[in-house]
Amino acid sequence: MTYLTDSRRRAIRAGLVVLAIPAAWVAIWALAAPHSFYADFPGAGREWVAPLGPYDQHLVRDVGAFELALTALAIFAFVTLDRRLVQGTLVAFVVSGTPHLVYHATATEPLGTLDNVLSLAGLALPVIVALALLPLTREPVRAPEAVR
Repeated sequence: MTYLTDSRRRAIRAGLVVLAIPAAWVAIWALAAPHSFYADFPGAGREWVAPLGPYDQHLVRDVGAFELALTALAIFAFVTLDRRLVQGTLVAFVVSGTPHLVYHATATEPLGTLDNVLSLAGLALPVIVALALLPLTREPVRAPEAVR
């Protein structure tokens, strides 16, 4: 953990919370009530999954399990702050989030304008947060030792 200053530690932990909370919300909802997730996600009267195709409990539960794994990884990285684990967690969020974002950015027909804007912002957030945090995980450049 020598790479972490107090400000880096706080920023990384805050970012991991920002990544973990929505992933946990999706995971719990999709696993506990897959049909409700399909019909009602993201809530507040909005429906972002049902307009995309027929209900598939297996697919919804797979999404929940996948998001649960990302949540567990983010929590473990939050607790340990191990550099490689934090980097792997951030890369996992980028690698999983980017294709999902690209798909929804190119398949906007089923949703209205506001729902597209909100869903794309929600999908972009974890990718942006993870990419913004990655530079904080670099080892600091050390000055060469003076020749004696």
